[in-house]
Amino acid sequence: MSKRGGGAIRVAVAATSAVRRVGLESIVRSYLDFQLAGSFGSIASLASFSHGTELDVVVIDSDAILDLLQEPMSDAAIVLLTAVSDARSISRLLRNRFRAILSRESDPDDIISAILAAHDGLVLLSAPAAESLAAVYDDRALEVETGLPEEITSRETDVLRMVAEGLVNKDIATRLGISEHTVKFHISSILDKLGASTRTEAVALGIRRGLIPI
Repeated sequence: MSKRGGGAIRVAVAATSAVRRVGLESIVRSYLDFQLAGSFGSIASLASFSHGTELDVVVIDSDAILDLLQEPMSDAAIVLLTAVSDARSISRLLRNRFRAILSRESDPDDIISAILAAHDGLVLLSAPAAESLAAVYDDRALEVETGLPEEITSRETDVLRMVAEGLVNKDIATRLGISEHTVKFHISSILDKLGASTRTEAVALGIRRGLIPI
């Protein structure tokens, strides 16, 4: 395969399985546009590395959604290989810079395409993940299957009210004595639970539901 031009795309990989990790390393090394910047056995190790090294894309093999959401990967686009395909998880991942979500059975060419797409700012989903989202937004199947929406926690209510006040993440973190990453996690959860796509929409829905006094 030939170079697309420009510098190499710096890619790091992570998988708890040594066999799968070696497989990802091999895929990255097989493509001339990629430079393997690091390989890790845990999400936490990759996250720590990403904050001290300039990365373009990280490729992660994992089903641990909460761990994935709680470990920020600096500004790198994220490609995820996973068995997870439920709409709620996929939606939450997409709001946290996961740009490609594929099944573990994806062949090397699909993974290479996902890395290139993520690097170019595109989103690439496996068929099960795409079908899960389509079911929610086309047929509203999620409400039928899960019943009432998840309740907003008291801490999430506090965060939502501060968003309504116009506070940015840094100010919210300072006021609550938590990290900015934790604030981002709360906001992602709020958007997911309210079915909102933006902070402004979340505030409007919060007012409508009586979560924000007016």
